Amino acid sequence: MNIFKRIILFCTVAAAIMACGKNGLDEELNVVLNIPETLLVDSGDMEVSFRIVGGNPPLASDKIEFTGTSGTVACGISSITDRYVYVVLPDGFKNGEYEVYVSRGSQRKLLGETSIFINDAGSGMEIEEGTTVYGFVTCDGEGVPDVVVSDGMEVVTTDENGFYQIASEKKNKTVFVSVPSGYEPETEGIVPKFYGVLSGDANNLEQMSFRLTKSDVTDYVLLVFGDMHLANRPNTSDAVQFRRFTDDVNEYMSANSGKKIYALTLGDMTWDLYWTDYGYDILKYIEYMNSLLEHNLTVYHTIGNHDHHETAVGDFLKTSDYRNNLGPTYYSFNIGEYHYVVLDDIDFMDNIADRDNYVEDVASDQLEWLARDLAAVPEDTPVILAMHAPVYNDNSLTPGTRLKNASELLSILEGRKVHIFTGHTHRSMTVDKLGAASSGHFEHNAGAVCADWWWSYQESGILVSTDGAPGGYSIVDVSGKDIRWRYKPTDFSEKLQFRTYDLNNVKITYEDYVPNATESYKSDFQKYVSAYPGSSANEVLLNIWNWDQDWKLSVTENDKTLEPVRVVAYDPLHIIAYTAKRLNKNANATFATSRSNHFFKVKASSPTSTLEITVTDRFGNTYKETMQRPKNFTIETYKNESD
Repeated sequence: MNIFKRIILFCTVAAAIMACGKNGLDEELNVVLNIPETLLVDSGDMEVSFRIVGGNPPLASDKIEFTGTSGTVACGISSITDRYVYVVLPDGFKNGEYEVYVSRGSQRKLLGETSIFINDAGSGMEIEEGTTVYGFVTCDGEGVPDVVVSDGMEVVTTDENGFYQIASEKKNKTVFVSVPSGYEPETEGIVPKFYGVLSGDANNLEQMSFRLTKSDVTDYVLLVFGDMHLANRPNTSDAVQFRRFTDDVNEYMSANSGKKIYALTLGDMTWDLYWTDYGYDILKYIEYMNSLLEHNLTVYHTIGNHDHHETAVGDFLKTSDYRNNLGPTYYSFNIGEYHYVVLDDIDFMDNIADRDNYVEDVASDQLEWLARDLAAVPEDTPVILAMHAPVYNDNSLTPGTRLKNASELLSILEGRKVHIFTGHTHRSMTVDKLGAASSGHFEHNAGAVCADWWWSYQESGILVSTDGAPGGYSIVDVSGKDIRWRYKPTDFSEKLQFRTYDLNNVKITYEDYVPNATESYKSDFQKYVSAYPGSSANEVLLNIWNWDQDWKLSVTENDKTLEPVRVVAYDPLHIIAYTAKRLNKNANATFATSRSNHFFKVKASSPTSTLEITVTDRFGNTYKETMQRPKNFTIETYKNESD
């Protein structure tokens, strides 16, 4: 029997149906065989074998039946050993997906499903020397041609039969299909199964096949989930808080049930520190998401620094849990007219277990793969790129790059129109470098589901990030090549896109906010006291967290237009909702209020005038506040704002 066929039958693990009562059969037909997911059959002898894995062995007079789209082919058993059943397929047997049955007289039992392909040198479907991974990409029993398949190093495409083969070193221990437009991968709950996990032994020939379903989606919604940090910590009750987020997503999906909706995470779904302490590892994250989401939602994932194993040594071992449960740490896929790329820009040192010893860059092997991947994508195809750490800084009005090898990455993307979605900072920032309509890049550092590691809600009942952006997620509407986005705060309406502070009433003092702090913790609070010492200058501070250069801000006082000035500032609400609360307990504010660049100031003529504020995003959506002054500066003021 052909050596490749034997390798498949010995190495492929597929679920056999164990219960003989499924079709109301008696125990005489209690036959259980291992049915491989894929069978590559040698055209010379057309013989296949199935391993006996339970029940009673079949009788020599039993039939093995293959039922596919073109009907049923019943085959006699050519021989039986104590471990295997051998069957010869007839001449003319066609490639395709089949249900495999055993039949005895009027009784018939389903054993499993398989895809069968004839290994025929004449047809070009022959394993080449050096191949270590091969398989088929199929849809409805037919091979899908021209599909990109990769092991993260080599990039190949399927032939006219949907067949691929890779001379892989199996360095990444995964192989994945770059799901083509017009198709969807199979899923297990939220996880798309576009990948397979390999043994890693390049001396073994392995098969990995993929089944797709047809999809004609060109208009859809992409929900983008920044850092979630599920850990089940008792001091923040994050697992309980997380339900408000999933309730928000469920409500959105119910209200938009006629739309096709996908999701994309930006890393740090979990928190490596608590995988063991509180049992909230990657598997628990998947289980929890599956239990809380009320609608089918395919979620593509990005790895973050906290999704690496805490004590493993080196980048590769630190990512093993992620790879085994969520797939490769970098990959691509297509939806509609967009090509998606997910990269891992958290690069741990090779010989160090330290969980904080990493570099924010895109490793050279990923850059080489990216160039190969994009070579198969027309240059006018727009790209959505996801990574954990951002490309740019957000601490000045003219952000510079923070990604160590940003120039190398951006050079590979040059000439394409790219939207880059990143997380990691738990803040919101946009950097528009699109330039010409057909090229350039736009970074969305897209906030965090957990805001400041869930602390502010636990301390004050309002979820707010270190830059003042509410905890939440992004909603991206895609129609053909057109893309529009907005930020959705958890707990609030989509209309909440900015907050205002009457600086006449914002006075941060030690006595009011950290009266119980020791001198050491008071020293940590000093910068906020200096930032907001109290003022009577009639200034108003606005925090517009999703601001970009094509947004507009209009502020009028008694029909007179006030001129806004963009500034870098601390968000006053986050100071009193989290940072002060922690320091007043003489506890570290581990995610303290930080300066960000999406603030504006205007100067009114009176401390009691009403301001009419209109913020217009780049898509023409308007968000308004009639700001009656003086405006109270309390946590309750902002808890109770509706829009």
